[in-house]
Amino acid sequence: MKISLQRYVRAQSPCLSLWAILLWPMLLTAQAPTAAQNLDACKAGRQTCDHAKLTPAESADVALAWHTRNVVNCRSGNDACDRSKLSKPEAIALAVADHKSNVASCQEGLASCDRSKLTQAEAQETSTADHHRNVMDCRDGVGSCDRSKLTLAETGEVNAARHQLNASDCRNGSGVCDHAELTPSEIKEVTAAEHERNARNCESGWEDCDRSKLTSLETTRAATAEHQRNLFACKGSQETCDYSKLTPPEAKLLADTEHKRNYTACLKGYGYCDPARLTPAEAKAIPPEHKPLP
Repeated sequence: MKISLQRYVRAQSPCLSLWAILLWPMLLTAQAPTAAQNLDACKAGRQTCDHAKLTPAESADVALAWHTRNVVNCRSGNDACDRSKLSKPEAIALAVADHKSNVASCQEGLASCDRSKLTQAEAQETSTADHHRNVMDCRDGVGSCDRSKLTLAETGEVNAARHQLNASDCRNGSGVCDHAELTPSEIKEVTAAEHERNARNCESGWEDCDRSKLTSLETTRAATAEHQRNLFACKGSQETCDYSKLTPPEAKLLADTEHKRNYTACLKGYGYCDPARLTPAEAKAIPPEHKPLP
């Protein structure tokens, strides 16, 4: 048996060697990147790039791709930008773009603004924009308002705007309402708006409702709306339904509707069916194949 095994191995060795010779080029081809793959890797700047395998034309394409990527990095403010590799026209175009971006940042009040790089005219425009933005912040009650920088006329305009904004907030029940700043006529308007808003909240079933402030008519309307919401919930078999609040006719109507639904479900064999709630005649009418399993 041992001699036969040795003879078998010796007989198979030439075949195995032949297969290895035939498969080796295929394995090399599968593992080694193609010329196109190597070119893509070089253009993308990946470590797998082998510059030695590039043709002169491909090397030129790779250099152009790297240069283009560097231009894009410089234009986008990327740290990977190497300004020393830009051509003179590209460097000039970048400087122009950087200057425009800085001017825009300054006029918008952004932290990235470098005022030392502004021209005298641009600095003046930026100061004007700063002043206008401060006036608007003071008018709207947002941002960092500095009233010390307002002119006398602007202070009057801001005070009037802030008064109107406060009155509007009080009427709408939003923002920061200061009732002490309201005039007698505004107090009357705000009181009416608050009462109407409270009545609407109570009728809609919202939490911000004070029933003690409702009139008799408003109380009736709120109760009617609440009853209708509960009836709708009960008709839809919703968990918020309170059956104890239904009137006898409503309770009977719902019971009849549910009885009909149950009978239909049992009859068609589809949906929740409770045979115990069927009348003898209804139970007899149920097809055998639709009767619930025991």
